[in-house]
Amino acid sequence: MKKSFALIVGCLLFAGALCAQVASDVAEKCYKIMESTDDVLAYHGDYSATISLVIEKPGKPKENLQYKIFERTDEKLMTIVQLFPEADKGNGYLRNGDNIWSYDPISRKFSHTSIKEALGDSDIKIDDVEQSDTRWRDNYEVEAYEEGKLGKYPVHIITLKAKTSEPSYTKTKFYIRTDIPLALKEEDFSGSDRLMRTILIPKYSKVPAGYVSTQVLIRDELNKGEQTQQVVSDLTFDSLPDKIFTKAYLEGLN
Repeated sequence: MKKSFALIVGCLLFAGALCAQVASDVAEKCYKIMESTDDVLAYHGDYSATISLVIEKPGKPKENLQYKIFERTDEKLMTIVQLFPEADKGNGYLRNGDNIWSYDPISRKFSHTSIKEALGDSDIKIDDVEQSDTRWRDNYEVEAYEEGKLGKYPVHIITLKAKTSEPSYTKTKFYIRTDIPLALKEEDFSGSDRLMRTILIPKYSKVPAGYVSTQVLIRDELNKGEQTQQVVSDLTFDSLPDKIFTKAYLEGLN
């Protein structure tokens, strides 16, 4: 009896070790897929772009916001400047490594803020526009993987769980095309697995440096009918002056 029990325990331990190994292999596969979604995009090194946002909320007129973003992806440097509406022109954000500040041009003061902060009254957060190369392995662990279909596209479905405080949501599910690693959909969940936000990326453009998601739709799942449409334009990939990533640059704009 003891021998049988020992044999059963041994088999269970072996099976557990095998599953752990499979899980490790799957996790590595998922990290590589997520990293490949960055590799095919045009955002490598320095770039700048204009981000236009259209915010829709039930019972309210549409609101338009516009920002200029500058980023150096390999050094975690980012500057965001609000261009529109005129009343908010000059509001800005500055990231240097793990430090993030918001800037108020009226008071001319900087305040420490979070990468989870929203841009204006939109559903887009600062970390949505960040393109850091190491964010997947640094901030997430792989919770699940499956293959499926989204519309006409076969997709990888990868669920990532936050392991640091940097991601805006506890869990995120990504739908990635299998032929070209482009993200088509993202679902963000709370710690209780409640769907908080859905991001749809219906349109990509191909430029010499790679792909650009030129149209993005962000739906607030807690407040039905609320959504933000993001359109990217004026992309450049020229080297940016170091001064753009300083507090003095934001102060000098006004």
